[in-house]
Amino acid sequence: MQPTKSTLRVGYLLRSYPRLSQTFILNEILALEQLGVQVHVFAVTHPHEAIVQAQVADVQAPIDYLEVAQQRRWWAILWEHLWVLLWSPYGYAKALAYVVRHPEIDQGYNASSRYLCFRQAVYLAHLLGRERQCGNGIDHLHAHFAHDPTLIAQLTHLLTGLSYTFTAHARDIYQIPQSALAERIKQGRAVVTCCATNIDYLKATAPVAHHSKLRVIHNGVNLRAFQPMSGTDQPAPMPLILSASRLVEKKGFPDLLHACQHLKQAGHQFRCVIYGDGPLRQELNELVNQLGLSDLVTLPGACTQQELRRVLPQATLFALTPFVTEDGDRDGVPTVLVEAMACGVPVISTSVAGITELVTHNENGLLAEPHDVTAIAAALATLLEDEPKRRQLSAVARRTVAEQFDLRAGAQQLADLFYTTAKGALQ
Repeated sequence: MQPTKSTLRVGYLLRSYPRLSQTFILNEILALEQLGVQVHVFAVTHPHEAIVQAQVADVQAPIDYLEVAQQRRWWAILWEHLWVLLWSPYGYAKALAYVVRHPEIDQGYNASSRYLCFRQAVYLAHLLGRERQCGNGIDHLHAHFAHDPTLIAQLTHLLTGLSYTFTAHARDIYQIPQSALAERIKQGRAVVTCCATNIDYLKATAPVAHHSKLRVIHNGVNLRAFQPMSGTDQPAPMPLILSASRLVEKKGFPDLLHACQHLKQAGHQFRCVIYGDGPLRQELNELVNQLGLSDLVTLPGACTQQELRRVLPQATLFALTPFVTEDGDRDGVPTVLVEAMACGVPVISTSVAGITELVTHNENGLLAEPHDVTAIAAALATLLEDEPKRRQLSAVARRTVAEQFDLRAGAQQLADLFYTTAKGALQ
């Protein structure tokens, strides 16, 4: 029986859930549920992070973790494989043959071997088969990130015939073998990504016959949650440069810190707060001390989205200075930039990856070239000094987000895509 829009059940395949740095996925699931889509989350692992977003409690979707696949006795795993083999012998043979014949899958960016992904796909196929027998079948699979989650979706498709789509983001596109990415595009029903820059790369990777599957759906924000300063909000007593993200190489935080040193040397009054956690936290704290910025710059650690919403209206400006790393890692469109712009906070960033699709220089924000510390410092100084300029940029920034990055509008596009894909797969 074909699903209707009110009965559509979509399995969401994720690498890790709930993940603080992937709150955009959490919000996407919530927005889909508000539109009536029934979601079932299948995550490879639980991150067991100390900080969890409050809205995780609002998610209605059941959650299964695929890491269970390798945590059981050998006989349970064997029985599961026999069950899937008997249920779908041709599908099992196709999936296993694909894994055996493509060792290149294990190259590049991944967290699991292709054989572990196969085991998890068999486990998922078993779960899906049991659910279908109980009348709760999944109509369609959607994976986030083009590496392991999409490989598992692809193998599950071979095992069961269930259609899949996936959202490709950043390093998961550029750091996996092109042949593997092309195959995932060919076997999938559609591919979503957050910016046109990624589309160009995907078109260069996939055969022309599959280009029509590629589409941009922006990671949106909740416009009711992220709003400009109200009459009761109080700005910070000293000009505040705010930033927030994972503390990883591609975010370019050393460039922002060196720009802050330029500001200090030029006599500007400010303080800078960088929220986030990650492998570079100690290194960045040491750099703060080396640059003589310990009285002006603090790195308080990760924060929830609710905490960020409280502090954004106090910021004079928001700065994020990413770049493309030597191994190809990069941002798409950083959601935190969209959130800042939704709050009417003027932003400074770099002209890299999909950021230029969000920020237009001198219209709704300021841009510098990646690693151009002098230009970054000059942009910071401009917005610290020029209040009329800040007001002009912030008004256009809010309008840009409202028109192009509304979470609900993006969720509606996804819901329509899932419905037409699931319906088409059954015809």
